[in-house]
Amino acid sequence: MTRSQCAMPVSPGAPEGARPGLSAPDLALVEALQRDPRAPWTRLAAALGTDATTAARRWERLQAAGLAWLTAYSTPPTTTVGYVDLACRPDSLSALTRELCGWPPVFSVERTTSRFALFLGLAARDLDALDALVTGRIGALPGVREVRFAVATRVYREGSGWLVDALAPEQRAVLDDTAVQARLVVPQQWNDRGLRALVESLGEDGRRSYAVLARDCGMSESAVRRTLARMLRNHELDFRCDLAHVPAGWPVIAGYRLDVRATELDRAGAAIAQLPETRLSAAVVGEGNLVVSAWLREPADCTAYETRLAAAAPGARVLDRAITLRMPKRMGRLLSPHGLGGTHQAIIPAR
Repeated sequence: MTRSQCAMPVSPGAPEGARPGLSAPDLALVEALQRDPRAPWTRLAAALGTDATTAARRWERLQAAGLAWLTAYSTPPTTTVGYVDLACRPDSLSALTRELCGWPPVFSVERTTSRFALFLGLAARDLDALDALVTGRIGALPGVREVRFAVATRVYREGSGWLVDALAPEQRAVLDDTAVQARLVVPQQWNDRGLRALVESLGEDGRRSYAVLARDCGMSESAVRRTLARMLRNHELDFRCDLAHVPAGWPVIAGYRLDVRATELDRAGAAIAQLPETRLSAAVVGEGNLVVSAWLREPADCTAYETRLAAAAPGARVLDRAITLRMPKRMGRLLSPHGLGGTHQAIIPAR
């Protein structure tokens, strides 16, 4: 039985009158788009056992309700990613949250149960820019008491690699029957206005047509096709089909900082990334050397997940654990209190 067959129509613990959740066909469509974000509707429909018109309309409904969305973001090799834990005065938490959600280099914001009430994901051009952002800007905000940050050195899994596990094997085969090309990381210049406009347009809607993308970035349609193909080939761009985690049935986000022996770090990071609940597994330099985040069904699942963490990374010490109370911003997308997707904000690395 797949997870989609177990999905509830309303999120666990949701109040009466809450927005309905995602159905089994909804989750199947989400996984199809997670596996092949820009596949033609005819191909997606063939995997789902429906017709192209029905699949497209279902996706339009999910997008309009903020239940699912497809975004894209640049991953140039020169970008430095940082993770920041922020301790602040309780009376300044709301103002800090609103302020940081408006900063383009801050791609994710979470309010947690840790003494560090805010957990942030940051993008910067280099270490100097990251330092200036963290110590010069974030650290100077009113109400900030303490800043703890770490620099990512390797990402074993992030949100674009997480799947809802809603398709049957024969359905996945329809989408996975094409050979995956090897990706070469080739540094590119990111000061081209048209290229930035292309990434921003795809960030708002990763399924926009080539014609619309050409209009948005001032390039010809053929140039957009060539540029997008190159960016995907060189792993300069990641697509991510995301969904509102609360109505989808994963209302609990659990975060961990682990300390793993250096000789075991890569093996442990990769093993943790293979756990189906894991949304983020990243090696970092900072307090601890592995940052982990997982989507769970209920708070009690944290114990079982930690047991699997211990099996995947024997000897690792858990330095910090927390549950996310609210995630107002995820990968540039502003979210409602129930995790529904709203306005997209372009992720612009700090310089």
